Amino acid sequence: MKLKDYLAAIPAHRQERFAALQAIIKSLFPDANESMKYKMPTYEHKGGWIAIANQKGYISLYTCSEEHISSFKSTYPEIQTGKGCINFKDKDPLPLEALAIVIKSALSSAH
Repeated sequence: MKLKDYLAAIPAHRQERFAALQAIIKSLFPDANESMKYKMPTYEHKGGWIAIANQKGYISLYTCSEEHISSFKSTYPEIQTGKGCINFKDKDPLPLEALAIVIKSALSSAH
C-alpha cells in the first residue's frame, strides 16, 4: 500500500490526530526517511525509527525499544502502552510535548 492510500483510509475522526503525530515527527527530524517499511508510515533517521499506525480502536506510535517510552508510561499511566508502543484511544489526550521526547529518543538512537 502506498503512503497516500494509507492516509486516505484513516477514518475522518482520526485524521487530525494522525496528522499531528506526523507533523511533530517531520518538524523534529525533517531529514528523516519516510516510508511504508512496516506497512505503516515509518520514519527512519540514523538507524533509529518510529512508526504510526491506525488500528481499529486507536492510533499506535511504535518505537524500537521500551526505553523510548518508559518516562511517558510513568507520566501518563492512563494511556495504554505495549513494550515499545503507545496506543492512543480516541478519548485519550495527545500530549505533544511528551511525545516529542519519545520521538527524539527513538530517532536519535540506533538499535
